Amino acid sequence: MQMPEPNAAILSRKAGIVTALRAVLPADAVIDDPAETLAYECDALSAYRCPPLAVVLPRTTAEVAAALRILQAEGVPVVPRGAGTSLAGGSMPTADAVVVGLARMNRVLEVDYDDRFIRVEAGRTNLSVTGAVEADGFFYAPDPSSQLACAISGNIAMNSGGAHCLKYGVTTNNLLGVTLVTMAGEVVTIGGPWSDAPGLDLLGVVCGSEGQLGIVTEAWLRILPKPEGARPVLIGFAANEVAGACVSDIIREGVLPVAIEFMDRPCIIATEAFAHAGYPDCEALLIVEVEGSEPEIAEQIALIRAIAERHDPVEFREARTEEEARRIWLGRKSAFGAMGQMGDYMCLDGTIPVSALPEVLRRIGDLSRDYGLDVANVFHAGDGNMHPLILFDANKPGDLQLCEALGADILRLCVEVGGCLTGEHGVGVEKRDLMEAQFNPDDLEAQLRVKDVFDPNWLLNPAKVFPLHVSASRRVAA
Repeated sequence: MQMPEPNAAILSRKAGIVTALRAVLPADAVIDDPAETLAYECDALSAYRCPPLAVVLPRTTAEVAAALRILQAEGVPVVPRGAGTSLAGGSMPTADAVVVGLARMNRVLEVDYDDRFIRVEAGRTNLSVTGAVEADGFFYAPDPSSQLACAISGNIAMNSGGAHCLKYGVTTNNLLGVTLVTMAGEVVTIGGPWSDAPGLDLLGVVCGSEGQLGIVTEAWLRILPKPEGARPVLIGFAANEVAGACVSDIIREGVLPVAIEFMDRPCIIATEAFAHAGYPDCEALLIVEVEGSEPEIAEQIALIRAIAERHDPVEFREARTEEEARRIWLGRKSAFGAMGQMGDYMCLDGTIPVSALPEVLRRIGDLSRDYGLDVANVFHAGDGNMHPLILFDANKPGDLQLCEALGADILRLCVEVGGCLTGEHGVGVEKRDLMEAQFNPDDLEAQLRVKDVFDPNWLLNPAKVFPLHVSASRRVAA
């Protein structure tokens, strides 16, 4: 993965830059020891690594602003970092950049049950947002698989979703407002705890902007009352394409489950060995969860069963107890960790029309055979957000490059059938050079101009999102 050469002048001024940061921040907020900065050399896309110049760990919005004013004055690139769970290299630094990590900014600032919102610092983990309100019967809907660890700041940067996004939407559908610190150190409020803020929809611009426009330090999030009840069913099929066709039929019939999750045989085998969830011996399975009152649940499951039976399921298993429901979800929640025990893999993220699922699953299988690399599929089938896992050997020369080439072809396929390059992982460095497969030059120019407005010196999150040759003139001009 090509990255810009570090600015030698910045490297030579490291001591002065660190001294300036320490003058405005607490003593323990600046890390410059090379041994300690190694912890920040990559995110969850660990195939690529680069230790940063230094790391700043602020505790307040004011400290973030003070650090950015120093770094802008010094002309130093800045890499915002939440929990470092990005799978697209979104928080990988460059050697001349300072990482600004928000892990210490994790407080709940306000809870309002009447107006159904919570205000939190953006370093707070996703799952702990629900943890702050669940005793009072509320929850925060977006639930990425990494929700135990991932931070709200990263969720906003990548517009993260999760298993239950089919019904409740992704981050942008549950984000009411943010406090944003610009590269110039200006603190601005965008949106807020109301349904529709006046003026331009800058919140829609910030959500999913991958740290290109500023650093989000606080967020107003929508919280919802817990449903009366919920129940998953597990449906096994004899082929991937058949499972994909069943998903398409469920959506076509107008059923709105809270989640439809897909797993294929390689993933089923791995999760069974890891979690012992009791999944059936089949080529593909769906986990479909519905919620509501008991009569509503019964009616929805009856309809889903009727749709599934058109596709000759190997098994249709309805959870009857909380323990059975937990076990149905256990394998899916363990899938990525389980696949890690099988060896090295790269997790992709592309979105397609649900109607294209059977074709895309078939063609991914064809590509897998062409490249000679196994591909496991586990993804949010209800909204077409695919996560193919390409297995490779990191110690085998050329295997990583082969894996990347296969991944690029799969993502081009997503665009070809009417989808897009990313659903929730973001572009980062992983998909940066594929942006021209989805966007024409005018589209990219419009995005570059937005970046120009927010970050005219092009210091925020360098070498991400835009192909290097497209953004080169901006970086030089800055």
